[in-house]
Amino acid sequence: MPSLIGQWGRDLAGWIPPGLARAWGRPAAVFFHGVEPRTDDARIQTNHHETDAFLSIARALKTHFDVLPRSALDDVLKNPERHSRAVFLMSDDGYANTLNVAADILEELQLPWTLFASTHHLDTRERNPVFLARLFVHFAPEGTYRIPHFAAPITLGGEARRSEIAQQMLHYMKHLPAHRAREALAAMLAEFSESEFAALIEKFPSENFLTWDQLRALNNRGVEIGAHANWHWPMNDAQSPEYLREQAQRPKVRIEAEVGPCRAFAYPFGNTDDVCSAAWRAVRDAGYAHAFTTLSGSLGAAQNRFLLPRYGLGQRDAHLASLIPLLSAGNGRLMRWQERLAG
Repeated sequence: MPSLIGQWGRDLAGWIPPGLARAWGRPAAVFFHGVEPRTDDARIQTNHHETDAFLSIARALKTHFDVLPRSALDDVLKNPERHSRAVFLMSDDGYANTLNVAADILEELQLPWTLFASTHHLDTRERNPVFLARLFVHFAPEGTYRIPHFAAPITLGGEARRSEIAQQMLHYMKHLPAHRAREALAAMLAEFSESEFAALIEKFPSENFLTWDQLRALNNRGVEIGAHANWHWPMNDAQSPEYLREQAQRPKVRIEAEVGPCRAFAYPFGNTDDVCSAAWRAVRDAGYAHAFTTLSGSLGAAQNRFLLPRYGLGQRDAHLASLIPLLSAGNGRLMRWQERLAG
C-alpha cells in the first residue's frame, strides 16, 4: 500500500513544473518489485509494473536525475547538498522477471541498480506469502473458514468484498509471529487440492523467484545484490530476537556464499509497523553497511543508516521529475520514527 506521503506527493506533483521542483531536490532512493509485459489480474499481481509503464519511469529517471550505484551512498549521505539530483534505484524480492524484463531495460539505459533478494524463496521456490494469502482469499470457494491463530473465522462470499477482506487479513497476519503466520498460511492453502493449487501457481508465472544461477547472472551484468531478509515477513515486535537475528544474518551468509559481497539490506514491507528496534540492531550487527525501509523521504546526513527512506514507485508514476524532489516532506515523520526506535 502506498504511504500517505507518497500519495500526497503523487497528487501534488502533477501541478508543479519540474523546473520549479528541482530547486527542492534532495538525494533519494526509489524501488520497484517485478516487471511484466502484461499483468492480467490486478487483485493478485500487485507487485508488478507493466513493461511500458516501467520503461517510461526508467526514462524519466535517466532524463531528470543522476542515478547512482549504491556504492556512492556514503558520499551522498555525507554531502547531500552536493547531490540534489542523486537517485538510487532498487528492486525488492527477487522475481524472475527482473532478469527477463527489468534488467534489459535498465542495462540499455545504463542505469545502475541494486536487487534485494529474499533468500528462502530462492532456496525453496516457495512463493511470496502475501501472494499465497491472496490466492486463498480470491480463489477459495464461498464459505466460512477457521484459520489457526485468527481471532475470528473468515467468511468469503462474493467477489465484491474479497479485496477488502484480503487487506484486513494480511494486516492481521503481519502482526503474528512468523511461525504462527506460516501455520495460518498452510491452513489456507490446504483448502485447495494439489491439482487446484498447481493450476493457480501456473496461472501466475509473474510470481516465480529467481534461481541462484539467475541471480549470479544479474550480478555478472553489474547488478548489486543485497538482502531482503530470509523469509519475506515483517521484522516487527511480534517476532522473537532469535528470528530477527536469523532474518538479518542468514541471507547475508547465503548471498555471499552463492554470489559475492552483500553490503545492503531492505526490510520486507518496511513501514512503521514492520520494523522494530531489535530488527535494525540485528541488521547492523550482521555487518551490513546500509538498510532501507519503505518510508518516503529524502536521504540526509543525520539519518540512521540502518533505517534509510525509500519511495515505492507507483504503477504509473507520470510526474517523477516533480515528485522525487517533494519526498523530503516525509523527513519529519521519518526522523521521529528513527528517534523512537533508537530509544
